[in-house]
Amino acid sequence: MQAMLVASSLALLSLMMPPVSVVSSATVALVTLRRGAYEGLYVLGCSSLAAALLGFLALGNFQFALLYVMVLWLPVWLISIILREGQHLSLAVEIAVLIGIVCVIGFYLYAPDPVALWKAVLSQMIPADVPVADIQRTIDILVHYMTGVIAAGSVFGLLFGLFLGRWWQANLYNPGGFRQEFLSLSTKPRISIGAIVVLIIAVTSPVGISEIAWNVCILLFVLFTVIGVAVLHYAFSMMKLGRYMVPMFYITLFLIPHAMLIVGLVGLSDPWLNLRKKIESKHA
Repeated sequence: MQAMLVASSLALLSLMMPPVSVVSSATVALVTLRRGAYEGLYVLGCSSLAAALLGFLALGNFQFALLYVMVLWLPVWLISIILREGQHLSLAVEIAVLIGIVCVIGFYLYAPDPVALWKAVLSQMIPADVPVADIQRTIDILVHYMTGVIAAGSVFGLLFGLFLGRWWQANLYNPGGFRQEFLSLSTKPRISIGAIVVLIIAVTSPVGISEIAWNVCILLFVLFTVIGVAVLHYAFSMMKLGRYMVPMFYITLFLIPHAMLIVGLVGLSDPWLNLRKKIESKHA
């Protein structure tokens, strides 16, 4: 009942404060990780009905609230099952990114003209007092990658919810377990090779295929960024001033988002270089 109350109320609150959706998803993840798929689905279903009722009372529309929470919670429920049964956080992260890639490809197969669709959406978001010509060039570039950007943001939100739920579970039943699990995040060399192949396709293919490949690359960047964060977190934590370096690392990522590119390259190279093992041997 506590999980249902928190999930449904915070889901509606996230319509005004989007970051709150992470906490809402984490409640579903926690129940699923601890009690299993059936209990998680039970909480998801009852919370969806509660959110629909709250949406009807607060917004006068239960369909939107019901659809919103189902889209918000179903992926995190599925990924939580994979993590619970497989006991490998890396696999759960890879499946989350794969879901994003499938959604990107499906969107391009479903939407007859994604560029025109995103251009219409972005044009409506321009404030009335801003000359359209000033940002039209930016819009013309951005519309080709909006599908991947939206999917990447959704996958990041999904992973943050999963990580928070796993962290809660570790604090309750296995203190320190999530830290060890997160810092050991890795992927296989063949996935890095596949990412390079997709990048080559994006650079060399005709416009239509190239656009899809670039959007898939954005999703793959999410995977390698998460792994790169784990590697660099481990590296900074091994330093003498690790208690200060680790917070500074995350503050830097928040203040300078472009640093994510370096983090992604670290994650891409880690399957071959095994950076954590080299760091560990250096500090041994």
